[in-house]
Amino acid sequence: MQIAFEIARALSAIAFLFYGIACLVTTRMKVEFKRYGLARFRNLVGALEFLGALGLLVGYFSHPVLVLAAAGLALTMLMGILTRIRIGDSLVQTLPAVVLLILNAFVLGVAVTRG
Repeated sequence: MQIAFEIARALSAIAFLFYGIACLVTTRMKVEFKRYGLARFRNLVGALEFLGALGLLVGYFSHPVLVLAAAGLALTMLMGILTRIRIGDSLVQTLPAVVLLILNAFVLGVAVTRG
């Protein structure tokens, strides 16, 4: 279980570092957030994703930060899935958010049960 937890945490941290930065600086993400109808929230989402990734890493030293980061990232992905459903995206387009939701829900579940 510990190995799966560490792999999930690492994959999530890497993914959200990448997506958070991309959200803040790339034209592609600017276009995507316009398509979602959420252009005004792009910088906020990018910052939250980046900070969530850092929180997963800080979680090695602070358990409450780990729990908060995993919960925040899971909630972010749940909202991302709902947004993609709302705009009619395909399952393939929605799958990355689903996978990241599952990863962070797993990290959160393990972190909470460890106390």
